[in-house]
Amino acid sequence: MAGKRKRRNGQPTRDIHPRNKYCDNPPDFALLASLHPSLEPYVFYSRDGRPKIDWTDFNATRELTRVLLLQDHGLNWWIPDGHLCPTVVNRSNYIHWIEDLLATNVVENVDASKKGFDIGTGTNCIYPLLGASIFGWSFVGSDITDVAVEWASRNVNANPHISDLIEIRRVDTTSTHEEDGPPVLLGVVKEGETFEFCMCNPPFFDSMEEAGLNPKTCCGGTPDEMVCSGGELAFISRIIEDSTKLKHTFRWFTSMVGRKVNLNVLVSKCWNVGATVVKTTEFVQGRTSRWGLGWSFLPTTSLKKMAVHNGSLSFMLQGQYNAFNMLKSAESYFISHCGASCKLDSTAFRLDVCIHRPPSSSDDEEPEAINFQISVFEQMPGSLLVKGSLARRSFVAADLFSSVFHRLQE
Repeated sequence: MAGKRKRRNGQPTRDIHPRNKYCDNPPDFALLASLHPSLEPYVFYSRDGRPKIDWTDFNATRELTRVLLLQDHGLNWWIPDGHLCPTVVNRSNYIHWIEDLLATNVVENVDASKKGFDIGTGTNCIYPLLGASIFGWSFVGSDITDVAVEWASRNVNANPHISDLIEIRRVDTTSTHEEDGPPVLLGVVKEGETFEFCMCNPPFFDSMEEAGLNPKTCCGGTPDEMVCSGGELAFISRIIEDSTKLKHTFRWFTSMVGRKVNLNVLVSKCWNVGATVVKTTEFVQGRTSRWGLGWSFLPTTSLKKMAVHNGSLSFMLQGQYNAFNMLKSAESYFISHCGASCKLDSTAFRLDVCIHRPPSSSDDEEPEAINFQISVFEQMPGSLLVKGSLARRSFVAADLFSSVFHRLQE
């Protein structure tokens, strides 16, 4: 099981996504400055000799982002003064969570290819650049301003090895409604297009005065990037409203959320408009928390119709779940509903299950019992991966295994 990582002073710190490049290797500012002299003026040292960055200095945060994207992802990148500067670690968390959603197979696939839609890609175009460079995903990035479209296009074209994967699309603001603002998805997504997911770093604030209340960071940001009437709650509500008209166009609709109180309201909105699945997670970077919201209208996948790849199936549980309690519930389920014999290993967070087959007159040489193992892994705080592994693979065994595993998921 994944645990809390330790700070240098021995105190626990909340984990970032376990597949995030920086999970166990946070950026070394001193090393980066030695490799990239342009960063050196922005690195200073604390009394105990640790290299630090002044997060209230826009030029420092922008140069650090540029260096990290170049050093760790092979990406050429820049944004003009004053525009929203993304933090690479936090944005990588979101990208990896999208990967988790696509891997769960909770809802049916829209398309075999991984194609995403970035709502409000900004001058930085960070999500398409990371998604294309890390996973080879293709993207459409949309925005409402000429400067965002120009600089996003520059950032794409500066990376010819992935430029064919990313399209930057200008939103037609002539259809803007005074009470709603420019189009979000409707009118931007073209007829006949399908996407695996959309993602969004929404304007969090209702005013620039509200946006400037945090004196500890300076990541820039123009009013078009930071502010909309009603703040993030209103903007994400518009995505939810559009999603009801594009139910079969996207496999997953997602957005980042800045305030947990808003997350609870938005989750209720998703259920109220008929979503079949709603997922949430927490993104952590340093002392800053953001939340992810994902929902879908597609039918949930029947694992009976899915192949058991390499003898295993899995699904995600997100929320206030406890790994040991989850295994105890699974043990109880298999005993009471399947007549199985079970052996629980609470140290390894593993449950061995044996289901005896009914007598058969056929000569299929199938085993008299189906043996499989249920394991639980903590992906990040509040997120469990439940994995089932079949001991002996065969047609009959795989069919029974996928059937009972699907019922466990339900």
